[in-house]
Amino acid sequence: MAPTLDGPRIEPRSGSARRLVVLLHGYGADGNDLIALGQEWQPLLPDAAFVSPNAPELCTGAPMGRQWFGLTMRDHDERWRGANKAAPLLDAFLDAELARRSLPGSALALVGFSQGAMMALHVGLRRALAPAAIVGFSGLYVTPDGKDGPARAQAEIRARPPVLMVHGDLDDLIPPQALFTSANALAAAEVPVEWHLSPGLGHGIDGEGLRQGGQFLARAFRVPR
Repeated sequence: MAPTLDGPRIEPRSGSARRLVVLLHGYGADGNDLIALGQEWQPLLPDAAFVSPNAPELCTGAPMGRQWFGLTMRDHDERWRGANKAAPLLDAFLDAELARRSLPGSALALVGFSQGAMMALHVGLRRALAPAAIVGFSGLYVTPDGKDGPARAQAEIRARPPVLMVHGDLDDLIPPQALFTSANALAAAEVPVEWHLSPGLGHGIDGEGLRQGGQFLARAFRVPR
């Protein structure tokens, strides 16, 4: 039986969902790891419902956690293959959540941390109808290995929502250089991208990143789409 995604939810403060923010956790965590972002952002996004699905696979590196795809770090192309494998499940989940709320695809925002940020970008840029925004914390834009990798990935882009990428300058799991490489690749693909580098931060989310992420979403949702 195919795995299904589910996870914790927060109902909109206003009582009526006009927006949907999907929070995608990182490798070795689960939906409970990010759902608190919804509580932090509710004052800025009172009409938004939040959901943080659990990734489809048990994590090979953290028995109590989950993964969007396996990571050995021995194969340069495993992120690309893994993101492609997980994408249809996540895409179907997004469609189902939007339908459950009777919302259009333009009312969606994707927020991800680490591996979840990879999935947010991978899926969000390939949606038939562009999401309102994508926010990626401590992640990167996945492209195939090889010199023509960015061009191959760019050819698959169907949607160009505004993107914010936030990274710590002391990140020792996904080096901060990944922020600039990803931002440059997205800009080359004509995806509007902003970025913020948090001084003194490792692989995580700090208060400034949280503030910028919430304000970015609030601005994106105010833009008529």
